Amino acid sequence: MRRSRGLSAALALSLAGAGTGLGLVLTPEAAAITPPVAFTADELPTWQPNGVVFAMEQANGTVFAGGTFSAVRPPDAVGGAEQEAVNFVALDAATGNPTACKLAFTVGDGTATVRALAVSKDKKTLYAGGYFGAVNGTPVSSLAAIDIETCTPKAGFHPGVPATVRALDVTDDTLYVAGDFGTVEGQTRERFAAVDAASGALKPWTANADEPGRAVKVSNDGKNVLLGGDFFTVNGTNTHALAVVSATTGAVAKTYSTIPSNSVVKHISADATGYYTANEGSGGGVFDGRMGLNTDFSEKWRDRCLGATQYVLPYDGVLYSSSHAHDCSSELEFPDGKRNFFLAQPTDHTGTAPAPVDGFVRGPRKLGWHPTANDGVGEGIGPRVMSVAEKDGVKYLWAGGEFTLINGQSQQGLTRFASTGDVGAPTTPVASAAAVKPGEVQVRWRTSYDQDDSRLTYRIYRNGSATPIATVTADSLEFERPQASWNDTTVKAGQSYSYRVTATDAAGNTSALSANAPVTVPASVQAYPDRVRSDGANLYWRYDDTVSPYVADSSDGGNTGGIQVGAPALRQSPGAVTGTSTAMGFNGTSQQVYSDHRQSVGASFTVETWFKTNTTRGGKLIGFGNNTANSSSTFDKQLYMTNTGRLAFGVYNGTARTITTGLFETYNDNKWHHVVGTQGPGGMTLYVDGQNKGTNSATNSTPYAGFWHVGGDSLTSWPNRPTSNFFAGQIDETAVYPTALTQAQVKAHFDLAKAPADTVSKVTASEDTYVNQGAPGTVYGASSSLAVRGSSAYETYLRFTLPAAPAGQVLKAASLQFKTSTQSGAGTADTVSVVPVTGTWSGAATTFTTKPALGTTPLGSIAGVPDGSAVQNVELDTAAVSAVLGSSYSLGLTSTGTDPLWIWSSESTAADAAPQLVLTFGQK
Repeated sequence: MRRSRGLSAALALSLAGAGTGLGLVLTPEAAAITPPVAFTADELPTWQPNGVVFAMEQANGTVFAGGTFSAVRPPDAVGGAEQEAVNFVALDAATGNPTACKLAFTVGDGTATVRALAVSKDKKTLYAGGYFGAVNGTPVSSLAAIDIETCTPKAGFHPGVPATVRALDVTDDTLYVAGDFGTVEGQTRERFAAVDAASGALKPWTANADEPGRAVKVSNDGKNVLLGGDFFTVNGTNTHALAVVSATTGAVAKTYSTIPSNSVVKHISADATGYYTANEGSGGGVFDGRMGLNTDFSEKWRDRCLGATQYVLPYDGVLYSSSHAHDCSSELEFPDGKRNFFLAQPTDHTGTAPAPVDGFVRGPRKLGWHPTANDGVGEGIGPRVMSVAEKDGVKYLWAGGEFTLINGQSQQGLTRFASTGDVGAPTTPVASAAAVKPGEVQVRWRTSYDQDDSRLTYRIYRNGSATPIATVTADSLEFERPQASWNDTTVKAGQSYSYRVTATDAAGNTSALSANAPVTVPASVQAYPDRVRSDGANLYWRYDDTVSPYVADSSDGGNTGGIQVGAPALRQSPGAVTGTSTAMGFNGTSQQVYSDHRQSVGASFTVETWFKTNTTRGGKLIGFGNNTANSSSTFDKQLYMTNTGRLAFGVYNGTARTITTGLFETYNDNKWHHVVGTQGPGGMTLYVDGQNKGTNSATNSTPYAGFWHVGGDSLTSWPNRPTSNFFAGQIDETAVYPTALTQAQVKAHFDLAKAPADTVSKVTASEDTYVNQGAPGTVYGASSSLAVRGSSAYETYLRFTLPAAPAGQVLKAASLQFKTSTQSGAGTADTVSVVPVTGTWSGAATTFTTKPALGTTPLGSIAGVPDGSAVQNVELDTAAVSAVLGSSYSLGLTSTGTDPLWIWSSESTAADAAPQLVLTFGQK
């Protein structure tokens, strides 16, 4: 639209590491950018005008830009004096600097502008159209020919065009012209005309249109001309916005009737496989996107994204476009929201094209190329034109328009991108880790975003190691960043681990490490989450996340993470389920979580969540809608609360079908409640706290692609609509299933929420030191590192204040955790044993001479520790540790070899440095 403001992507997983049972997958060296994209998204320094660029062409390594401006200036980062440039500038494609070619396009009355440029096939002549009366003082009439070698206007070429010229295309002997004019050389030529390419003499070719012409393109075989614009008739024949006419006579060869009346064609381009149009509209029901045509001019696909497409440029199988696309819902891509000014997509579908929707085949899916811009000056359109130029073996994609920012940096009117030199790293992954049963940790992260790479390589590092334990590749786009995950199956019950993840693009640019994602592996199965996973949840948000804005999906194999809106309160405790799981708090006015990629919901499904509230304004607990952060216009499959605290479950299948709890069955009592809605072949059912609260016979709902919302989204026109669309209170353990759960399954979930769960205590050493046989009188109690060696001996001592077992629980697992230091050779090839300390000691006084006695029976051991700073775990004898719970207890670290182990002490400031005991308690 001219001024409009208003899928589950498959993860390609390549796994490597001990936890997968596969050998290491080596990622091959790749091109700088993800094929078939040919350019990076990194902007290059480019001189910039003080106005708008409307037209662009290139020849022999020089880029020509025309528009409405009076000067050009260096890139902001470079500085320097501006140069006069009157509506035209020629620039070196490789440097972005102005060339010696200077042309001034002027007019005696009004504002001169250059609106169209075209270069002859022999690259010797530049044609310019627009609204102007002279070029460097040579009289012309809105159409001129420039000798490229001498940069001078051809005085003999001056056809009289009395109104603005908006588009040009040229063959060996003919220049085709489109614009606002009604005559040329005093003869009737309405909006389209043809002149001799050498002399400018008017040709008899006639294609009269009733409204302005904006685009003209000669067919690949030279036999026809494609016309684009605002028109509704050409030569008296009905055809709106697009037509094909004879290249020799102008006779209409093909008409079009499917472009809405409020939409126009702004540009037409071609490659060997067909033709492409850029489209713009005003008002509702517009066609604002791109159209692909076959070589016979029939439509092959239509991309109906909203947001005024200005230009289309096919290059090496990719269609680059300039627009301000803000809503690609019709393409099952990003919903209405932010503007996207540059897009790239294949010129055609790979394999079989999708089935038509509303009579149109969707456009090819967007590719991972996404420079950013802004609306800018003038009409606030953003980028308007593009061109590819090559120099010294490097190809450059140039863009011009109204923008004043590129990739967040000040840059007006002109920018360029190269085919080499990708320097932008992906965003840092947001990672978390969780374990619901012994022997397995799920490491998951929101896929990163890279402006010119859609497939990224992720490396997972465990316990601070510099060597990745696994490598995963996954696809993501700026608007679609599904969760990726990897299961570590080499972990041990009762031990703690931490994970960090990096993202690397094909050029080798690597993000920072994610924040540490810690996890303790349970000693027994956690009943509630294990049952949710085994019952088939394909979305499971537990709300244990520690950072915004990502919500992890804990389902088994799911990839539907969530994005927080409005900063809901994290880690609200206690949660709905026994154990350490936490809830999320919502303010009832603006906060929600939405799923991070578009998907569809089948005829059978279940929505489930826990909530606690005392609100009297109601709100949506969970539902499905067609937008993300903005309110959805289509929405159902929802659980919501009325103002009085009643619960409703509803779908839409032509009418709203709802089930509501009884008049006096209210649940805004500030207690945790479990609510489930199911739909399947047997109809709909609403369950609350494990009990069936009502059914109906509705077995279907309106199919559409959308996003899950928790905590808020539109409820307009729904029965018993509450005051607020947003829920005020706490929400926990949200799950979605692709089946209708049975009443027995629902009741089991409700009951298991209160099942006993393991608890974990992490006890940091309260005192530590080591002794050195080589320095028998030296005290090391203040040292930031500790050492262990058999000969000559180093021994380490650690003191812990152990808690008593919680009431009704016993110790089920115990481990000692320490971290090797960063010094060279900190690891050891020897076996290190953990033994009880039987004598007394203090960090302030103990030396090798005064060291305490050690027990002879090891509590645990570790057979070799690799070099490199990393966290290590030593499993300890549970019975021995159980016997000393509730006391101050000391452990010693010894070995019998000659290779020393160096670890951090509690005095160190390194991350995860202090030695600690990890104690897991559970039911007897």
